[in-house]
Formats: sequence, structure tokens, C-alpha cells
Amino acid sequence: MRDNNMLREIRMLAGEVLVSLAAHDFNSVMYEVQSNFRILELPDEFVVLALAELATSYVSQSIPFMMMTLLTMQTMLRLAEDERMKGTFCIALEKFSKAIYKYVNHWRDFPYPRLDANRLSDKIFMLFWYIMEKWAPLASPMQTLSIVKAHGPTVSLLLHREDFRGYALGQVPWLLNQYKDKEIDFHVTQSLKQILTAAVLYDIGLPRSLRRSIFINLLQQICRAPEPPVKENEMKASSCFLILAHSNPGELMEFFDEQVRSNNEAIRVGILTLLRLAVNADEPRLRDHIISIERTVKIVMGDLSTKVRNSVLLLIQTMCEKSYIEAREGWPLIDYVFSQFATLNRNLEKPVKTNFHENEKEEESVRETSLEVLKTLDPLVIGMPQVLWPRILTFVVPAEYTEALEPLFSIIRILIMAEEKKQHSAKESTALVVSTGAVKLPSPQQLLARLLVISMPASLGELRGAGAIGLLKILPEIIHPKLVDLWKTRLPELLQPLEGKNISTVLWETMLLQLLKESLWKISDVAWTIQLTQDFKQQMGSYSNNSTEKKFLWKALGTTLACCQDSDFVNSQIKEFLTAPNQLGDQRQGITSILGYCAENHLDIVLKVLKTFQNQEKFFMNRCKSLFSGKKSLTKTDVMVIYGAVALHAPKKQLLSRLNQDIISQVLSLHGQCSQVLGMSVMNKDMDLQMSFTRSITEIGIAVQDAEDQGFQFSYKEMLIGYMLDFIRDEPLDSLASPIRWKALIAIRYLSKLKPQLSLQDHLNILEENIRRLLPLPPLENLKSEGQTDKDKEHIQFLYERSMDALGKLLKTMMWDNVNAEDCQEMFNLLQMWLVSQKEWERERAFQITAKVLTNDIEAPENFKIGSLLGLLAPHSCDTLPTIRQAAASSTIGLFYIKGIHLEVERLQGLQEGLESDDVQVQIKISSKIAKIVSKFIPNEEILMFLEEMLDGLESLNPTCTKACGIWMITVLKQQGAALEDQLLEILGTIYHHMPVLRQKEESFQFILEAISQIASFHMDTVVVNLLQKPLPFDRDTKTLWKALAEKPASSGKLLQALIDKLETELEDDIARVEAISVACAMYEVISMGTSVTGLYPELFTLLLKLVSCTLGQKMLTCPWSHRRHVMQQGEQQQIPDPCRLSTATLKCLQAQAMREGLAKESDEGDNLWTLLSSPSTHHIGVCSLARSMAVWQHGVILDIMEQLLSSLTSSSENYRITGAAFFSELMKEPILWKHGNLRNVLILMDQSAWDSNATLRQMAIRGLGNTASGAPHKVKKHKQLMLESIIRGLYHLARTEVVCESLKALKKILELLTDRDVSFYFKEIVLQTRTFFEDEQDDVRLTAIFLFEDLAPLTGRRWKIFFAEEIKKSLISFLLHLWDPNPKIGVACRDVLMVCIPFLGLQELYGVLDRLLDQDLPRARDFYRQFCVKLAKKNQEILWILHTHSFTFFTSTWEVIRSAAVKLTDAVVLNLTSQYVELLDREQLTTRLQALRQDPCISVQRAAEAALQTLLRRCKETSIPL
Repeated sequence: MRDNNMLREIRMLAGEVLVSLAAHDFNSVMYEVQSNFRILELPDEFVVLALAELATSYVSQSIPFMMMTLLTMQTMLRLAEDERMKGTFCIALEKFSKAIYKYVNHWRDFPYPRLDANRLSDKIFMLFWYIMEKWAPLASPMQTLSIVKAHGPTVSLLLHREDFRGYALGQVPWLLNQYKDKEIDFHVTQSLKQILTAAVLYDIGLPRSLRRSIFINLLQQICRAPEPPVKENEMKASSCFLILAHSNPGELMEFFDEQVRSNNEAIRVGILTLLRLAVNADEPRLRDHIISIERTVKIVMGDLSTKVRNSVLLLIQTMCEKSYIEAREGWPLIDYVFSQFATLNRNLEKPVKTNFHENEKEEESVRETSLEVLKTLDPLVIGMPQVLWPRILTFVVPAEYTEALEPLFSIIRILIMAEEKKQHSAKESTALVVSTGAVKLPSPQQLLARLLVISMPASLGELRGAGAIGLLKILPEIIHPKLVDLWKTRLPELLQPLEGKNISTVLWETMLLQLLKESLWKISDVAWTIQLTQDFKQQMGSYSNNSTEKKFLWKALGTTLACCQDSDFVNSQIKEFLTAPNQLGDQRQGITSILGYCAENHLDIVLKVLKTFQNQEKFFMNRCKSLFSGKKSLTKTDVMVIYGAVALHAPKKQLLSRLNQDIISQVLSLHGQCSQVLGMSVMNKDMDLQMSFTRSITEIGIAVQDAEDQGFQFSYKEMLIGYMLDFIRDEPLDSLASPIRWKALIAIRYLSKLKPQLSLQDHLNILEENIRRLLPLPPLENLKSEGQTDKDKEHIQFLYERSMDALGKLLKTMMWDNVNAEDCQEMFNLLQMWLVSQKEWERERAFQITAKVLTNDIEAPENFKIGSLLGLLAPHSCDTLPTIRQAAASSTIGLFYIKGIHLEVERLQGLQEGLESDDVQVQIKISSKIAKIVSKFIPNEEILMFLEEMLDGLESLNPTCTKACGIWMITVLKQQGAALEDQLLEILGTIYHHMPVLRQKEESFQFILEAISQIASFHMDTVVVNLLQKPLPFDRDTKTLWKALAEKPASSGKLLQALIDKLETELEDDIARVEAISVACAMYEVISMGTSVTGLYPELFTLLLKLVSCTLGQKMLTCPWSHRRHVMQQGEQQQIPDPCRLSTATLKCLQAQAMREGLAKESDEGDNLWTLLSSPSTHHIGVCSLARSMAVWQHGVILDIMEQLLSSLTSSSENYRITGAAFFSELMKEPILWKHGNLRNVLILMDQSAWDSNATLRQMAIRGLGNTASGAPHKVKKHKQLMLESIIRGLYHLARTEVVCESLKALKKILELLTDRDVSFYFKEIVLQTRTFFEDEQDDVRLTAIFLFEDLAPLTGRRWKIFFAEEIKKSLISFLLHLWDPNPKIGVACRDVLMVCIPFLGLQELYGVLDRLLDQDLPRARDFYRQFCVKLAKKNQEILWILHTHSFTFFTSTWEVIRSAAVKLTDAVVLNLTSQYVELLDREQLTTRLQALRQDPCISVQRAAEAALQTLLRRCKETSIPL
């Protein structure tokens, strides 16, 4: 700390450490710091900062030292010239002032007697004075920031002294003048807040000019433009205003009033925000200025700025929450909130093109704010009821406030319910005073009309609608006194369906209209009803034409007219609507609804006015006028629709008498007139005309049907149905863009129910025409793709669903209204071709229609047959689409209900729901369960019809439905098969009739076979006779038939023998054709059924093995079944048959059966045997393994096989010769077979094969010759020359190492049985060829060669002993090096051969060294070689030299361990050579080679080469030979 050379950062850290240590020993730290804080001596920066931190962190302990600190600091200010030091002193002044300020105001909390704080403030004043007078005028920005930070705490402290107060306040303008930069503004505001807080604490009144200056500067900080203020600075400035609102609310409100009158948006928003903060703070003194606040708000209420309007709304919201609304002046504020909706609508009605979207977003934000204000408005806050009631009702009726109705209704309901509560608890109510002033309240009729219409969306779950109906419940006295009792009972009933759920819109509409009717009858006031009519009319422009409110409004207006008793008024209103329909919005919908509902009580008036209107109006002229005037008038099409609505709502007793003349004739006349051009009738394809005509006819049909007059004959029935059919025929078959089909079908359905009844042919013609016009339409997705927008697509889907529903209802109506079962069947048959259509969308439509026809409480004729229909429908419970599956299940179950059969309803419904699953297995399982439940209820006499449909389904349906067909068929046969004896021949005939087709469908044919089996379980003899006459093809059904035949014990043996004879014939020329493969496949099916093969095993085995051999590598030729159609399962891939694999599979099956019968044993290769056997490259290995699996104890069987297989060795087929050679090569090692069998011929043939050009055949022949040593040792001695020559010949087949290896192994086996004389002639050749394989890359070859060399040692005799010794010398290095061969077995073999060969060299002394190789832990190669060479050097330097000369070739070995061993051996050899031999060394070559090995990638080779070089260098030095 005392070292002046320390870095500033270290000094600062030291100061921080001192401050931290003060918590434990304050006095010592203060002493240390004060000792470096001397008078008239400028201290280090960190010392001053440490004192400042101590003062603020430990105020209580620092105050006693403060006087001394301030005195010393006072002497230092003049010495401070550096800007950083000045800033440090400012920081110290700031913190000292804060500490003293705390002591001045809380001295009682300090633990020592009161000190004279004035002395401290004197020193602070002097320091502050010096800084402000000397430093502040010339201060840099950084220094100014330090002064600003100290300014607030210092002035706050000086304000408690009256003598300093004037000077302190005089410095505040300087502080305000520092508002220049964002970086410093926050600190200026912070200091200003400290000063204002102190002024409030000491109750100091700031000069008016200073206050105004503060107001202006703070407002600028909040309303700064163009850049927004820093958030922290804005918050500080806002808190300053809150302090000013507490101390000077009146003057502040005057300032706000003055400033808000400017048109500056930022200032207005800022002031409104400040007012909101002040009101929200609930400052008591501010409540005296509520009127001033309201007036300030009213000044800016005309501002169109979005930001200002939002700020005003938020301020009003806060004022309402805090009861800052004054009863006399507060209503305009509430009115302002509602007016924003009207403002929003007006502003958006005439958008500005340039920034419309931006304006729309801004206006939307105002709207959302207004809604939020209304939602949070508490109408029961003190004073609010008087402000709101009853003027709040003025916002209920105007359309522009529609979006605000939900909170508005809530406010009104709360006010009224509060008033009712007060009425119950007090004698007089004072809450709601009906004092409207200049406000015009809505009339009762206006309220009723508005609330009824707004109630309509309640059925859709809209809260606004529920609020409206809830408000009606509590407003009956305001609407009309007579309604109190009626609504008291009816409205709770009306509200009950709305509790917790949505209800049908139609039902809700009916209930509201019924309430309107009852209310008007209860009021029974013509004038009141007329006024309500006018008010309904006035609301026409308040809703869109497609809204539920507008549609209800028309009906409510018609209902009101129907209840009006003034006929003249009703007449005039109808005429007005007819002549000026544009006032209704959608003129057709509007006037149709109005006149329809009006006709309920005024049918005569309506028809009379309509007739008069038709006679007087000139439609063509009216249309021309409307084109020029822009006002649409009614057309003939509109009038046509009106007649339909009038008929629908007309009183039923009056309708029929006036139907033909006053309604139907008028509709037809209007339609005819619309279809004429220049007086001539033409086909008019105007969709509007067709739709209007269809609608009118439909409503007339419904009206006639509802009249329920059984004697009424509708003479226009056939004519009108003809019109509808023409409309349907004109519709395109590739699109569904218009609702004509749907509407026409509905009209036909209602017309068909009317009398007179149509004939069957008429019904069939109508249905067929409609079916052909709907079901072939393209898939729904394709139809929807024609729509350009999502709305178009939705409309197409809507039309599709409605059209299909209408067709289903039409078929159901026509079908079940008929009492003749055959006629019903005829009509249903129209759907049959569509139910099995290949197009799933057509099937889907047909089944959906079928489900509608067969379900829901149907009464069918008594003799209606369901068997054929059941067979047609049931399989589709597993169809591709869930909709089809559900419809099929529903239809199936519905058939039994039609017959009056009661099933397990709940269980069937549960199963039907499961058909939604896409898992095919689940579908099949469920369908099977349904079949088990219902199959026993099928009438016995209808089974044949059922089966015929099922068999047709097996032929034509998709795979899953086919499976369902089979399951249903089998289930029914299981349930009722015993009772079918009388129908058996017909059933079997039907099944056989379908078999030629079903053979092509594998799964279907399986069900046929199972069905036959199932029938056979009841009637075996009849079925067997028929089934045995069928041919045996080669596909899956053929396999099934083979198995069926094999199951018969009496025929299985003969069948198998016939197959053997056939196969033998096919393979006579050793060539496998397709027919032979087919026989093998048949054998496979027969044997796989467990047919015994004991007597036929040898023939079967040899023939199948021959077939496998002859089919090796073959591809399947064109086969008899290639032209047949093969039905693939879903996910299955076409597989090309492999002849060899098929033959191998049959042989495998045979062997499995043979093992079960004890004729063979498990192969040592396991299942891999068959893979080896079927591959051309490994076939001989598989045959060898197969031969080893023969049960040799079964002498007779094996001998038979050998006898039949002997011809394979001389076959013209090379593959078959290889097969025979491989098989016999394994059998030749079995002594028992040499004893009982004639293998001598085999031996001769093997010898001949050993010279064959085919390497595999030579290998197998040599193996057989070698195995003879095990099976017949005496034959080896007898035929030694023949065998040795053939085997030695194999050693020269260098291209195929497997032949070489096999020859080495065979020689090893044979030489073990021969003497030196036996092999003397071949000894030298064998030795020389064997040595060539010591370095072979194949481990097996090296190992066998070493073993053979070891076995040759005893066979040298005297003739070849020296020769063999010389060969040992040449081979010695290989044996020594391969002691460390990568293959440990070779290392062991080298050790053994060294043991055998050392005596030939007279080196028995080396046994001791070689014995070390027997230890469990092998010696290190270097140590072993050095010990070996030491011994060898003493005995025979020549051999040592030979090792050296032969070692070079191993330096380039591919094995790292051999290269390393070679270098280590060279090292040992050089080390132990005599000087004479050292001189003979080719030192240059050796050095070069060793140097190269030093770069070897193997580290051990590198190290060995380095060591060898050192050894060579040392030996050369020893012998004084230059290197």
C-alpha cells in the first residue's frame, strides 16, 4: 500500500480489501487509511475512495472520524489538478454527504452521544462551494458527471440548514442545465429526486420559478423527441412528479392544464401517463383536484391521435378504479370510452389508401383498450352508479356498440342486481336515480328488439348472446309491466338448455320466437306491436345478411306482423316489403322469412297481396329500372320462393283448399315465364331459377305431408318429380359445384310420399337415375381440388355430404314404403354393382347409403330375405376404409333387426367401434366375432344364397375382404354344416364351379379347401370322392393337395414311390429340368407331412443329392405356371425360384425326417450345411459335411447309397462328379465301409480324379486318397505308388493352395503308414516340394508343410540322410524365425521339428537351449537367438554363416514379427562369428539393409536394426576392420 510503484489496479484492489477488513477491525483499518491521508499532501486515489466507501458502508463508526477527514480533505482540493483526482474527491463528497445526511436524520439510532452535525455540514458546504465555484464552470463531461452525482446528496444535506438553504437551492438551476446527454440525464434526475425528497422532508417550499423550471425539465425528460427517453430516466422523472404531486398538487395541475393545451402528441401522452401514475398512487391531496383532472382529460378527448386516445382510455380506467369520477362531470368520460367503437367504425369505413393497414392496426389497438377498460370497470365504485344509470342504456341499441355489448350487459346487470339487493334490504333505494338529463334513452320496444336479436348467438356459445337473454330476465318492468309474470316463468325455462352446452340453433330460434309470440299476446297492444315492428325494421342495417342475428331478425319481424291485429297495417307492411325489398338487406331471404312467418296468422292477406303484386308489377321493367337506379326489386324467382315459404308456414287447415289454385299454379306459372324467351319455352339452366323452384316445391311437399290429410291427391306429383329429375340429369358427372342434386333429391323424397302412389318401375327409374348421377362422381379430394380457396373446398365437401345423405334417405323412403319384399329387393339390387366396385370411393358411397337404408327402426315386409344381402355386405366389415367397415357392420346388424331377430346389441356396438382400427388383424378378429354371433341366426333355407355371394366375393373382392369372406363362410358352415345334407350336392357344385377362378387366388383357394374340409367333417365320404378327382398343379393350392394326399396312410407310400420313379426318369442324362424340380417340390410337401421314408431313403437321398448337384448355379427355366396370374399379398415381393435352393430344401426335409427315423444324424455344420450345399463355391464342403452326417451303423442304408452314388464318379456332369468325389472322400475313412462295401473301385476312380483339370475335384479326390489311410491302411501299402504319384502331383498345383494343402495333409497321413524303402524313390521330391511352402501366406499350408517335414525325418534312411541334413541347414533359419510366427501353432511345430532335426547336424548341445521353449513363458527372441548362436558358434561356425547368408531374404517379410526376428538373429549371428567369418561379411550390403530397417514402420524392427548395427560396428572395431 505504501509502495508508490504499484499499478493503479492493484492499489484499487488494496482499497477494496481494506474496506472488507473493516467489518472485523474498523479502527485499525481507519488508522491505516488516515495515516495516508495527510494535510496539504495530495493522497493516492484509492485512499480517498477507501475513506468514501468506509463512510457509506460503516456510517456509525465513520461519523466520529468525519470531522478530521473533512478538514484534511479541505486542504487537498487546491492541490488536485488531475481530472481523475477531482472526480475522486467528488465521489468522496457524495458519499460523505450521504453518511452525514443519514446521521442528521437518524442520530437517535447511533450508539454514542449526539455530535454537532452543523460542524460537519459547515465543512461539507465549504467543499461543495469550492467545487461549484472553482471546478464546475470549467469541468469536462466526465468531471461534470461526478459533480452531478455529488450534487443531489450534498444539496439534500445542506437544506436542513437555513443559512445554507438559499445557496443550496441556488445551485439547482445549474443541475437542471446539465440535461444535455442521455449518459448524464439519469444522474441529473436522480440528484433532483434526492433534492425534492429532502425538500418534502424538511417542509421547504421551493420558489415558484424554480418549481416551474423543474416541471418543464422533468416533462421534457418524459416527452423527449425525437428520440425516446431512457427507461430508467423516465421512471425517475415520473417519481419526481409523484413527489411534486404530493407537495404542490394544485400548481402541478395548473402546469399540466397549461401544457396539455398544446397540440404536441408526446407532451399530451406524457401528461396523461403522469396523471395516471398520480391517480394510481392514490395521493390524498390530489383528490381535492378531481375536477381539474377531469377537465384536463376533456381537453384532449377530441385528439385523434391513437397514442393520446389510448392514454386517455387508460387514465379513465384508473380514475374509475380509484373513484376519481365525479357524478356531475364524469359521464363524458364514460361516454368517451364507448364512443371509441363508433370512432373505430367511422375511421375504417373510409380508409386512406396509403396507410390503411397501419391505421387499421392503430384503431384496433384503441378498440382493444376500450374493451379492456369496459371489462375492468366496476360499476359499484363510489359514485359510479349515479354516473352510469340509466344513461348506460343508450349504448345498448346502436349497432356501432355491438362489440362492446358483453361488458355493457355485465355492467347493467350488476347495477340492476345491486339495486334489487338494496330494495330488499332497505325501504328506499338511493343507488339508481333515473335522471337522464339531455340523454335520450331507448324505448322499451327498441330494447326488446335489440336484446332478442342479440340473444340469438347464445346457441353458439357466444357470451354476448347469453348476456342479452340474461338481461331480458331482469328487465321485464322496463320492457312492459305485463311481462313480469310471464317472463318470470318462461325465461328460466328458456335459459335452462344453455347451461353448460350449446343447443341447436333451430331449436333456440324457435324458443325465442315462441317467447316473442307469447309476449305480444300477453301485451295485446296494437300500437305497442306496431312500434315494435318499426323498431325491428330500423335494426335491419345493424347486422350482416349472413349473420344469425339478421336471419332471426327477419323471422322476428314476420312473427310480430303475424301477431299484429291491425290488418291494414299488416297489408301495408307486406306491400312495402314487396315494392321496396332492398331495405331488408338480402331481399330474397328477408322477404321470404317475413312473409312466411306472417302467413301463420294472415294467410289470406299474404296471398292476396302477392297476387295483386304479381298482377301489377312488370318484372322486366322493374329489372331495367333497378339496373339504372341501383336498387334491386323482386324477381319472379323471388316470388316463387315466397310462395314455398308461405305454404310451409300456412295454417294446415287452410292450406290444402288453396294449394292448387293459389300456390302451385302460381309457382308453375312463374317458372314457365322464367323459362320463356320472346314467348317461347326453352330449357333454362339458370341455377338460381332451378334452386328457387326446387326449394319452393320442397317446402310445398313438406307442407302437404304435414297436413296429414289421407284423402288428398296431389295431382302435380309426377310432373314435379319429372322437373326434379331433369335438373339432376343436367348436372355434370365430373364435378359437384352446385347444390341442385342435393335439393332436387330432397324434393323428390317429399313428393314421393304424397298420394297417388308410384309404380315399382317408376321407383326403379327414379332411383337408378339418381344413383347413376351421384355414385360415379370422382373422389371427394378430386372434387375439392376444383375449389380455388379453402372456402370453396369446404362448400364442395358440404354439398357432397348433403347429396349422399339425401340419396340415402330417398332410397330408404321408397324402399320401405313398399309392402312387397321382392320389390324391396329389386330396389336394393340397384346398389349391388356399386357395393363391389373396384373404386373404393364408389364403394364408400354405396355403403354409406346402404347403412342409411338398413338401419334406424325399419319395418320390412315379412318375407324379405337377408341371406344374399348378408353375403354381399358382411365381408366389407374388413374393407380398406373405416367408413366402409363401419357402414358394412351397421348394415349387417341391421339386416337381422329387419327380420325381427334380437342380437347382443351392446356387444355388437362395442365390436363395431373397434373397426375404426387400421390394423387388418384387428379388423379380421372383430369381423370373425360378429360372424360367430350372427351366423346361427341365418335362416337355413337362405344358406345357399349366402354361400353363393361369399364365393363371388372370394373371386372379386380385395385381399382383406376376401379373408373376411372365407372367415364368414367357414363360421357359418361350422355353425350350420350338419343341417346341410339336403343342399350338400348343390353347395359342392357351387364350390367346384368357382374353383377354376379361385385357383388363381391363393388365399381364396385356401378357404375353399378349408370349406371342403369343414363340410367333410360332417359328410366325409361325399367330399373325398369329389376331391380325389382333381389334378395336381404346381402352385400353392397344389402343395395343399399334395399334403392332403400325404395325410392318407394308404396312398402316401405309393405316392412317394411314383415321385421317385419320375425323378429318376428325369435325371437319367444327369441334367435337371423344370419337371424334376417340380417333382422335388412335390416330394417336399409329401415328406413335410411326416411321411415315413425308411424303405425308400437310399433312393430318395441319392436322387435328391444328384438333383442338388445338377441344379448348382442354374436359374429357373420357363416353367408351366409362369403364365398364371399370381396374387401377391400386401408388402410381399415377387421372388424368382432358385432350383438348387428348392432341391436343397427337399433334401433338408428328407434328412430331418431321416433323423427322426434314426437313418441319419445331425450335421456338424448345423443349418449352415444347406447354405454350403446350395452354393457352387462351397458345395463340396457341404457334401463332405452331409457325408459325415450319415449313420454308418445303418450298414444296409449306407451301402445302398454308395452303390447308387458310384456312378457319380464317372458322370458327364462335372458338378455331379465333384459331389460324388466329395461324398466318397469322407466315407473312405470309415473302416466299416471298407469291410462291407466295395471301395476298391472308388479308390481307382479317385486316383483318376486326382489328375482332373478341375481343382475342386482334384482336392476332393486327394482328400479321399488321404482318408484311405484311416479307413484301409492295408490299401495304402498295396497302392502306394499309385497314391503317392497322384498326391505328389497335387503339390505342383501352386495356383490353388487348397489343393496343395490337401496334398500335404494326405502325404502326412500316408507317410505315417510307409517305411523309408516305400518312399525312397519319392523322398527327395517330397522334401524339396515341402520346403517351398515354409513361407506360404496360408497358415494351414505352412503348418502342414512343417508337420510333414518333421514326419520325413524318420524316413531318410541311409540313402537320404546327408541330403536331408543339407536341407535342414537350408530350412533351419525358417524354423528359428517361425518360432515367433503370428500363428502360435506354427511356433510349436517349429520347436518340435528343431528337436527332430538337430541330431542330423550333430548339434545335440542345443537341446538345452531349445528346452527353454517348453517353458510356460517363452524367452525373448534376442536372448534365445544369442544363446542359440553362442552354442552353435562353438560347434559349427559354418551353420552360423549359413544362417547369416539366408537371413537377408527375411528382412522383407510381410510379417513384422518375422522381420524383427530375422534382424535379432542376424545380430546374434554377427556377435558370435569368428574374426575369419567377420572379415567375409558383406558389410556394405548388411549395413545398407539394416539402415533401411531402421525406417521400418514397426518399432520393434527399428530397435532390433539399431542394435544389430551397433553389434556390427563393435565387431568390426574388434577385428580392426573399417566399416
